[in-house]
Amino acid sequence: MAFDLQFAPVLDQSPALIQAFWLTIKLSFAAIVLGGTVGLVAASLRVLMKRKFRVIVDLYVETIRNTPFLVQLYIIFFGLPSLGIRMPALYAGLLAMVINLGAYSAEIFRAGVDATHRSQIEAGLSLSLTRFQVFLHIVLKPAVAKVWPSLVSQFILTMLTSSVCSFISVQELSGESATIQSMTFRSFEVYIIASLLYLALALVLKALLTLLGHYLFAQRLPRRHGWWRRTAEKGSQS
Repeated sequence: MAFDLQFAPVLDQSPALIQAFWLTIKLSFAAIVLGGTVGLVAASLRVLMKRKFRVIVDLYVETIRNTPFLVQLYIIFFGLPSLGIRMPALYAGLLAMVINLGAYSAEIFRAGVDATHRSQIEAGLSLSLTRFQVFLHIVLKPAVAKVWPSLVSQFILTMLTSSVCSFISVQELSGESATIQSMTFRSFEVYIIASLLYLALALVLKALLTLLGHYLFAQRLPRRHGWWRRTAEKGSQS
């Protein structure tokens, strides 16, 4: 059976699609910044605080990492109102993404911190640095540099996870695509365009974060990002 691709009905809805794409960008950016901060704070508490506080952080991390994101989203959007806590769908989606990314990034940061050799910490303490100063200057920055590629991958996954927010009627790219599909009945064409937009956003985000990693931790940028490494080096020399 012949199948005729018709993109015109979908492209007629391009203003709504562009607006939804922009919402995906804003939602992802906010979630990455806030979720990354939560993860960094959680990883820091694991190192600096007493054991009873570390148990609380461990419970948070393990609970989030071992439950589906969709369930977490439903608990926030549908469950919290039963406790008298209501919020718009967009804020509920953002909160779920922040909590989820915070747990995963905390575990990534922990791996970087654990890779710091004990002798470096002892050397810092021997110089009369406080425990916080040792953590900040000797442990934290090298730890982040070591795990930066893993963080970049996790940030991209978080951006892609924003599509799940369409389940609570957030009109980001996936949500708007479903709406356009129901209006035009051109499912294949709609989701081809949505997939290309997600792919473009993921590639741009990866490139920007890789360049950021170069400027923050130039000597530790992985060689597999060769083209972007050369681009960043040329930019820093000019």
